[in-house]
Amino acid sequence: MRFLLDTHVLLWWRDASPLLSPLASAEIAAGENEVLVSIASLWEITIKRRLGKLAFADDFETVLREERFELLGISLAHLRRLDTLPSLHRDPFDRILIAQALTENMPILGSDKVFAAYGTMLIW
Repeated sequence: MRFLLDTHVLLWWRDASPLLSPLASAEIAAGENEVLVSIASLWEITIKRRLGKLAFADDFETVLREERFELLGISLAHLRRLDTLPSLHRDPFDRILIAQALTENMPILGSDKVFAAYGTMLIW
């Protein structure tokens, strides 16, 4: 299966947090799955780290390589989809993740139930 990680799931995975659901943990660990991380998530982490709201010292390229995660850029198709989304969720980073998941026809691994209101498949 191919899926997109929500930002908090990436952080919880790296921290081995007990907040990560057993299903989410199993899906990430399954070698046959293709795990994608949006550049938007890395951008969000960068901003929060710079503002002192988040301690994430790891280098992004190292994390992607070590975890065997793929980086998902933001394409024009993603932005077109973003432009059509209703305003159910106000977080701009979550909105681009939703647009990417819908455009790429893949589920999001995360716990934010508002994502499902957009028709996004949510795995948690």
